[in-house]
Amino acid sequence: MYQVVASDLDGTLLNSDHRLSAYTKKVLQALTRQNIHFIFATGRHHIDVAQMRENMEIDAYMITSNGARVHNSHGDLIMSRNVSENVAAEVAKMAMDDKLIYTHIYRGDDWLINKEDAYSMTFFEESDFKYELFDPKGFPTDNIAKVYFTTTADVEHEHLVELKNNIEAQYGDHLNVAFSTLNCLEVMGKGVSKGSALQYVTEKLGYTLKDSIAFGDGMNDYEMLSMAGKGCIMRNAPMMLKSRLPNLEVIGSNADDAVPHYLNRLFIEKA
Repeated sequence: MYQVVASDLDGTLLNSDHRLSAYTKKVLQALTRQNIHFIFATGRHHIDVAQMRENMEIDAYMITSNGARVHNSHGDLIMSRNVSENVAAEVAKMAMDDKLIYTHIYRGDDWLINKEDAYSMTFFEESDFKYELFDPKGFPTDNIAKVYFTTTADVEHEHLVELKNNIEAQYGDHLNVAFSTLNCLEVMGKGVSKGSALQYVTEKLGYTLKDSIAFGDGMNDYEMLSMAGKGCIMRNAPMMLKSRLPNLEVIGSNADDAVPHYLNRLFIEKA
């Protein structure tokens, strides 16, 4: 039986309204009562996820910014890996004048963005985390967990693919670049991933990756799903992820609370 459960949020644990259902909260609370260690493993900011954890009333580790930050169950920062300052400055400028692309920066406790973005705020139904505008001509580049780029529609995916190719051509040796959704391109420091962070946490808890089960739906979940003792892919995940991990189990959709139902069958009904 697995002792560690790690789950992505958007498209995985959160429902279609970007919320944690009452059933999800019930199952995760039951898991923690059985001394199963739960980990939020997400591209979201740690402030945002901390609010969700408080609302859940559970002890849980947090892997945030796709592995650039790890907080323990008490909320203490125990691991931090930044994008190098020079690279962060250059990458953040690459789409600054593109009218279709929004440039976001997670720096310290702040979420910075280059222009007003009502679309992104629709994802924040479980917290009241808000962005601040930054000056594109001059902004601090220290303590940056990640830079990411969004559009307001999946049909603009190829636009972000072109940006991804440009970033990797210039800075690929210094970065890990991955899509979390078709309209969200994420840029972290080299070697930063949910998978490497999951390994760090499991060892911190006294286990190995073989003792973990993980759930995800995006290409930024690839390392975590492939490294965990068991990886489960959401039915709503893109075919690219499914084809790269053809031996992993595909479960139901986040719209149907597939993850908590799976966990209930695996841990609670057998208890």
